[in-house]
Amino acid sequence: MGKCTAIVLAAGKGRRMNTEVQKQFLEIKGHPVIYYSLKCFQESPLVDEIILVTGKESISYCQKEIIDKYSLSKVKKVTAGGKERYDSVYEGLLACTDTQYVMIHDGARPFVTQEILERGMEGVLKHKACVIGMPSKDTVKLAGEDGCILDTPDRRSVWTIQTPQIFEYSLIKKAYDIMRLADMSSVTDDAMVVERAVSHKVALVQGSYQNIKITTPEDLLIAEVFLKNSL
Repeated sequence: MGKCTAIVLAAGKGRRMNTEVQKQFLEIKGHPVIYYSLKCFQESPLVDEIILVTGKESISYCQKEIIDKYSLSKVKKVTAGGKERYDSVYEGLLACTDTQYVMIHDGARPFVTQEILERGMEGVLKHKACVIGMPSKDTVKLAGEDGCILDTPDRRSVWTIQTPQIFEYSLIKKAYDIMRLADMSSVTDDAMVVERAVSHKVALVQGSYQNIKITTPEDLLIAEVFLKNSL
């Protein structure tokens, strides 16, 4: 299959959480949010190593209070991220060595599972690029500049996208190298980079409605319920 590296992003400031502590370091049931996804990658036979990308000021904390504390031996590097998410992803890609596949994951998504990783790996082996997501439960409206509805896409064709997003390393690295010479201000996920830079189709792989991203205080409450139900 080839070497697989998980790049876990933990450099976000989490401004919408309205707390002094960054969202990925807030605790759920006694453990920091970031711990849960790192544990999943640590226990996965599909993942050979983990690169944790965090803020420069948080590197020491992550090493002592998370990696060493929880014996996360697959974390081979902790590297500083950049100003934007795509900058942090690129730093993670640069930190990879002899890697064939990469799983790029938001550290604020604690509920990634072994089953999701297995489906994702099947997807990348077949398509070279895939993203985890779920069909939208809601009707989605496209808004015009006037604040009114512009269009209503067929809900059957609408997915909400999650992470990890999984790629052949050479493909995603080439795409990022190309896109970084252009305007990346509208880029919100890694699939967009592949779609725009190298025009490669990205497959959709089913994730889980529980694979939520911790973004607001309400998400923490939901996360606690999910954890309670899983115990």
